[in-house]
Amino acid sequence: MLSSISIFCCLATLSLSLLLHSHTTICANSNETDRLALLAIKSQLHDPLGVTSSWNNSMNLCQWTGVICGRRHQRVTRLDLRNQGIGGTLSPYVGNLSFLRYINLANNGFLGEIPPQIGRQDMLEGLVLSNNSFSGTIPTNLSRCSNLIELFVDTNYLVGEIPAAIGSLFKLERLFIFHNHITGQLPASIGNLSSLLAFDVRENILWGRIDSLVQLRNLLLLDIAFNHFSGTIPPIFNISSLEVISLSENRFTGSLPVDTGVNLPNLRQLSPNGNNFTGSIPVSLSNASRLEMIEFSRNQFSGRVSVDFSRLKNLSWLNMGINNLGTGTANELDFINLLTNCSKLERLYFNRNRFEGELPHSVANLSSTIKQIAMGRNRISGTIPPEIRKLVSLNWLTIDRNQLTGTIPPEIGELKNLQLLNLGGNFLQGSIPSSLGNLTLLTYLILGFNNLQGIIPSSLANCNSLLGLNVSHNKLTGTFPQQILSITTISLYLALDNNLLNGPLPPQVGNFKTLMRLDVSGNKFSGEIPATLSACTVLEYLNISGNSFGGSIPLSLESLKSIEELDLSSNNLTGQIPEYLKNLPFLEFLNLSYNHFEGEVPTKGVFNNKTRFSIAGNGKLCGGLDELHLPSCQSKGSLTTLLKVVIPVTVSCLISSVCFTVVYVWRRRSSRKASNMLLIERQLLMNSYGELSKATDNFSPANKIGEGGFGIVYKGILGKNRTEVAVKVINLEQKGASKSFVAECKALRNIRHRNLIKIITICSGRDSQGVDFKAIVYEYMQNGSLEEWLHQSNDQLEVYDLSLTQRLNIAIDVACAIEYLHYYCEPSIVHGDLKPSNVLLDQDVVAHVSDFGLAKFLSSRNPDTAVETRPSSTGIRGTVGYVAPEYGMGRGASMKGDVYSFGILLLELFTRRRPTDAMFSGGLTLHEFAKMSLPEKVIQIVDSSLLSEVMASSSKNTTWRDGRARAEDCFETVIRIGVHCSMESPTERMEMRDVVARLCHARETFLGRWI
Repeated sequence: MLSSISIFCCLATLSLSLLLHSHTTICANSNETDRLALLAIKSQLHDPLGVTSSWNNSMNLCQWTGVICGRRHQRVTRLDLRNQGIGGTLSPYVGNLSFLRYINLANNGFLGEIPPQIGRQDMLEGLVLSNNSFSGTIPTNLSRCSNLIELFVDTNYLVGEIPAAIGSLFKLERLFIFHNHITGQLPASIGNLSSLLAFDVRENILWGRIDSLVQLRNLLLLDIAFNHFSGTIPPIFNISSLEVISLSENRFTGSLPVDTGVNLPNLRQLSPNGNNFTGSIPVSLSNASRLEMIEFSRNQFSGRVSVDFSRLKNLSWLNMGINNLGTGTANELDFINLLTNCSKLERLYFNRNRFEGELPHSVANLSSTIKQIAMGRNRISGTIPPEIRKLVSLNWLTIDRNQLTGTIPPEIGELKNLQLLNLGGNFLQGSIPSSLGNLTLLTYLILGFNNLQGIIPSSLANCNSLLGLNVSHNKLTGTFPQQILSITTISLYLALDNNLLNGPLPPQVGNFKTLMRLDVSGNKFSGEIPATLSACTVLEYLNISGNSFGGSIPLSLESLKSIEELDLSSNNLTGQIPEYLKNLPFLEFLNLSYNHFEGEVPTKGVFNNKTRFSIAGNGKLCGGLDELHLPSCQSKGSLTTLLKVVIPVTVSCLISSVCFTVVYVWRRRSSRKASNMLLIERQLLMNSYGELSKATDNFSPANKIGEGGFGIVYKGILGKNRTEVAVKVINLEQKGASKSFVAECKALRNIRHRNLIKIITICSGRDSQGVDFKAIVYEYMQNGSLEEWLHQSNDQLEVYDLSLTQRLNIAIDVACAIEYLHYYCEPSIVHGDLKPSNVLLDQDVVAHVSDFGLAKFLSSRNPDTAVETRPSSTGIRGTVGYVAPEYGMGRGASMKGDVYSFGILLLELFTRRRPTDAMFSGGLTLHEFAKMSLPEKVIQIVDSSLLSEVMASSSKNTTWRDGRARAEDCFETVIRIGVHCSMESPTERMEMRDVVARLCHARETFLGRWI
C-alpha cells in the first residue's frame, strides 16, 4: 500500500512539473509578440532620460520600466510612461499588444498622429495621451475599443471633427478632448454615451448647437468653454447629477431657466460668462447650496440681484461684473448683506454694472478670507466704512468711478496685504491718509479725479513696491513730493497732473530710470526743466504743460530715445527749438505751443507732418513746412552771410586735406589695392592680434561662447580696465567671410542705438604665424543669446524662463532696432539674418541685435520699393526657417525680408517652437500653425511656462478677466503681429514702424497702464 502511494505521488509530481513547464513555454512564446512590439515602440522614441534603457534582452519584459503584465499569461496589460520626458512618435506596433487594458503616455513630447492600430485593442479600458504634441485627427476606429472607459486626448494639436463613431463606446465614462484644434459640430451620436460622467471639449473650435448633450443623464462635469457654440441652451439644466457646468466664452443667447437651482442640487460651479445671455440671474440659485463658484461676467444680465446668497455656505467666487445689473431702486445692494454669511468667500466682483444706492457698511462684514473686491464703474454713493480694516486678507480693492463721498478712512492702512487700491473717479475729500504708507505691498495706488486736498504724505516712501501712482485731478498742494523720489520701483506711470503743486521739478526726478509715463501738467511748477530727466531713458510719455517752466529745452533730453509723446506747451520756455527733436526715432506727437520759442522750425522727423506737432502761440518762429504759413527766416547781415559761405568751404578743404594725407600715408605703407575697408579700419582699428590673444587666453576653448557661419566668438578681458568683451574671430577660409567682415564693420561703424550691438574695436592684420587675421570686438552680453534662453540644452543644470513682460520687452527691443535700421539710417540697412541666436541679452535682459555679416544697404526708404544698392549675384543668404521665401527666388534684400524674419522670431519667442521643428512638415509651417490658432485658440500654442505664470499671477493679483483674459488678449495681439509679418507675399507684411507701435500697445494693455 505504501509503495502504491509513493508511486502515485511521484507520478503526480511529474505531471505537475510537465504542466508548469508547458505553461511557462506557452507564456514565453505568446509574449514574444509583446516583446517585439515594445522594442518597435522603443525604436521610435526620443528618450533623453533613458527611461526605456531596461527594454532589452537582459531581463524579462515584465520587469521593464513602465510595463505591467498580467499574472496568469504574463502578457502586457498596462503601458505607463507618463511624465518621463519622452518624445518621438508612437509606433503602430502598439496595436500588437493585444492584452493591453491601459495606456498612459501623458505629459511627454510625443509627435505625429495617434496610430489607428490602437483600435485593434478590444480589451482597452483606458487611453491617456494628454499633454503631448500629437497631431492629425482622432482615429475613427477607436470606436472598436468597445470596453473603453477613459479617453483622454486633451492638450495636443489634434484637428478635424469628433468622429461620430465615438458614440458607440457605450461604456465610456470620461471623454477629455479639450485644448486642441477640433472643428465642426458635436455629433448627434454623443447623446448615446449613456455612461458618460465627464465631458470636456473646452478650448477648441467647435460650433453649432449642443442639443445632443441633453441625453447624457449621468453627467457630473460638462465643460464646453472657449468654443463657438451658439443658440439657446437646451434642457441640460435638468441633468440633476451635474456638479460643474462651464459654458464660458461662447455665443449662447437667451436666458437661464428660472428653476436652475432647483434642478441642480449638486451643482458646485456654474460659469456661463462671456456669452450673450439676457434676463435676470435666477433666484432659484439659492437652492443650489453646494455652489462654490458663480461666474456670470460679461453678459447682458439685468434687473435686481435677488438670490439669497446666505444659503450658499461654500461660495468662494462670485463674479457678476460687466453686465447691466441694477434697477435704480432702493436697497438694490442688499445682496452684500446676504454675502456676509458666506464664510469662504474670496472673490467678489460686480464692477461695470448699473447698481445705485449707498454702499452698505456690511461690506466690512464680509468673510475675513476675502482677497479681491471689485465694484468700480457703478453709481454707488455713500462713504467707505472704517470697519473695512477687518478684511485683513484683501489684496485688491477697486471702487473707482462711482459717487462716493466723505474721506478716505485711515483704517485702510491696516490692510497690509493690499496690492491694488483704486478709489479714483469719486467725490472723496480731505487729505490722503499717511497710514497708506503702511501698505508696503502696494503696486498700484489710484486716487485721481477726486477732491483731495493737502500734501502728498511723506509716508508713501514706504510703499517701495509701487509700479504706478495716480493722484491727478485733485487739489493737492505743496512742492514736488520729495518722498516719492525714493520709490524708484515706479515704472509704469506717475501722474501728478492737474493739482496745485508748485516750486521746481527736483533734479532727483532722474532717479526714475525705468519710468514710462510722467505727467505733471496743470500745476504751478516753475524753474527750468531738469537736465537729469535724460536719465529716464525708457520714458515714452512726458507732459509738463500748463506750468511756469522757463529757460530753454535742455540738450540732454536728446537721450530720451524712447519718447513717443512730449508736451511742453503753455509754459515760459525760450530759445530755439532743438534740432535733436527731429531725430527722436519714436516721437509721434510734440506740443510746443504757447511758449516763447524763436528761430527756425525744423522740417524733418516729427516736424514733417503738421498733424504730429503744435507750435501755436510762439510769435517769433520762422521757416518750417509751407502749410504752417510762417515767415521765412531772414539773414542777420553780411557777416552772417559771409560766415555761412566761408565756414563750410574752409571745413571742406580741411576735410579734403586730411583725407588726402591718410590716403597718401596708406599708399606708401601698403601695395594693396584701395578698398572701402581702408577707411573702416582706420576709423576702428585699435587693438593688435597680441592684445586679443592675451584677452582670450590665447583663444582658449574654455572661453568660447558661440560659433557662427563666419567665425568663432570668445569671451575676453581687454585692457587695463579689464573690460569684458566678446571677440569674434573671422574664419577667412570660409567663402564670403572677408565680405561679411567688411559688411559688418561698414554697417556698425556709424550707427548708434540702444538695441544694436556695439563694436568696441576691430583687428585686421596678421597673427603670430604671419597669417591674415581679422576680428571684431563687441561689448559683452552677460545673458547670452535669446536662442539659449528659448531652447536650453538637456544637460543644463538650471532652467530659466523668460516672463511675459520680458518677452514683450525683448520683442519691442528687436523691433525698435530693425525700425531704426530701416528708417533712421542713411542709407537704410537690411539686417538679413534675424534669428534668436543673433539677439543678445545684457545683464538687464535688454535685447541687442547682432551679427551684421549679411547686412545690405538700400537705395530707398520705401519698404515696398527699396532694394540693395549693389545686389549680389547669388542673392542674400540667411538661415533656413527665417529667410523670406522671395529670397529663394532670387529677389534682392529688402525691408520686407527683415519683417518676415522678425515675424518668425516673434512667433518662436512666444510659442518656444523653432520654425524647423519636426512637427512642421507636410505643408504645416510655424506661420500656418500660428495662423490656425487665431483668434480664440492662441492660448493653446503659447509657451506653457507663460500660461503657468499668468495663472499664478491671476490667482494672486487680479480678477480672472483682468488677469488671464488680459494676458490672452496680449497673446492674440502678439501672435497676430507675428502672422502678419510672416505672410508669404511681401506686400501683405507689416512695416516695422507699425510693428513697434502695436507691440508697445500690447505691452501697455497687458501691464494695465490704464488700470
